[in-house]
Amino acid sequence: MVRSPANPAPRDRGSRISGAVYRQLAEFRYRIRRFLHFSEEIARSKGIEPQQHQLMLAIKGLAEDARPNLNTLSERLCLRHHSTVELVDRLEKQGAVTRRPSDRDGREVLIELTAHGEELLRQLSALIWQELMVTGPALAASLRVVLSHSPAKRRKVHA
Repeated sequence: MVRSPANPAPRDRGSRISGAVYRQLAEFRYRIRRFLHFSEEIARSKGIEPQQHQLMLAIKGLAEDARPNLNTLSERLCLRHHSTVELVDRLEKQGAVTRRPSDRDGREVLIELTAHGEELLRQLSALIWQELMVTGPALAASLRVVLSHSPAKRRKVHA
């Protein structure tokens, strides 16, 4: 497969990556960062920190069979257990979450959104959804460009 200067892609591991590929990756990273920045600022405007918002979203967005305990939430947020505990503590003080013992195992503590937390998350999610409707297409297009030059795709073409 021949690559044009407008459509370059990195080769296998260890080979050089073209300037165009760096620009594509940088554009994708920029689009992600712009969205995240918007999301972070919206959370702060509602009186919570971005990671607190992410915790609330993780609780609400868990699969139905998942348990909203500290281990699960730590994994979903890519945080250490103690950091998740601190986030829960702060949200609990704000009245956005509550802890309750599990019905299955009294040693397990489940984290749940309160009515206040549900409303706060609903407001944040509505604003973020609106932003995604505006900026999402550019983010998706940027991702498509990066993926169109992925090593896995080239292997399939060459196979």
